[in-house]
Amino acid sequence: MNFPLTYPPFEHWVWLIPAFWIGACIGSFLNVVIYRLPLGLSVNSPKRSFCPLCKKPIPMWLNVPLVSWLWLRGRCRDCAAPIAFRYFGVELLTALLFTAAWWIFAPQAVAVMLFLWVLLALLVAITFIDAEHLIIPTNLTWGGSVCGLLACAVWPDLPNLAGYTGTRGAALVQSLGGWVLGFGILWVVVELGKKALGKKSLTFEQAVPWSLKEAENETDPLHFLIGEESIPWWDIFSRKSDQLRIEATAIRVSGQAIGQGTLLLREAEIELPDGTVHLLAEIQSLDGMATSAVIPREAMGMGDAHLLAMIGAFFGWGGVVLSLFASSIFALIAAAIGRIGFGKQLPFGPFLAMGALAWLFGGWKLWHWYLSAFGLAGM
Repeated sequence: MNFPLTYPPFEHWVWLIPAFWIGACIGSFLNVVIYRLPLGLSVNSPKRSFCPLCKKPIPMWLNVPLVSWLWLRGRCRDCAAPIAFRYFGVELLTALLFTAAWWIFAPQAVAVMLFLWVLLALLVAITFIDAEHLIIPTNLTWGGSVCGLLACAVWPDLPNLAGYTGTRGAALVQSLGGWVLGFGILWVVVELGKKALGKKSLTFEQAVPWSLKEAENETDPLHFLIGEESIPWWDIFSRKSDQLRIEATAIRVSGQAIGQGTLLLREAEIELPDGTVHLLAEIQSLDGMATSAVIPREAMGMGDAHLLAMIGAFFGWGGVVLSLFASSIFALIAAAIGRIGFGKQLPFGPFLAMGALAWLFGGWKLWHWYLSAFGLAGM
């Protein structure tokens, strides 16, 4: 006798269990991405996770999402080195976001759930990478933008969520328009910020020591030290045209004195006062004395523009506007409470991610109310 295969409807609570577990497993992989990608390491090799300190691979039975960190009390089994709470937090956060997306959008958007989960995973990875390294990998945002375009093709309601009844073609136009608007808005901000705040000048009455400090471990960048200033290399060079200018009264290259004059440092090379250019990788040490330095800087990185463009590809121009507005509010609150951003660089990527989440998990309702209030519903 044949029995029909039945399963609970997608809105049943039982589906939240696999959604949570899938999110935890994806969060475990995101920890690999967050650690390796900024360091230029492959996320595929080695395939096994390893302890950041002793480098010993973690066996599969000790790499169970959420459970293993609690079981080991946040320490490596082999060397007892502490394993940051971030690893557990990323797994839990991703699991909760996946669960919330299923709870809110199933069953009407089951077809696009995979795309929403990809977006949530990318937002989590970008948030932690930008918070730690002040960079947003554009290979993540480009992939996310393509995913957003495909998601709008699969579920045309996505660009405006509830209340949108346009065709698939109209949804794709919304997606492309959202990408252009998101990128364009922050591109203008980046360029204007570069013109207004593109250089930081340091001048000293008497010559002070300066040097390049090698990274102490593989997670730290090279640092430029001058006087009491210590600036990470990735905070100095954001564009190929950026160069650090030093007026040096003494220059030593690999321990050998070569005189004085204007020294130009670029991301991978130096130009000495005599005009000769040398690769930094070929130099053992670089230091001396200086009376001034002009350091390039950015008001905002281009990674933020790519991130907002990705958000626009998923949610259209309405999602761009509300996400940017919400992220600005979140950033102001964080700066006021934590006193961050005052004299320090404030990563904006995490707040853009929070703005996107605010839109996805209910902000679109506020948007539709706003449009209705001004008779603009249906735009």
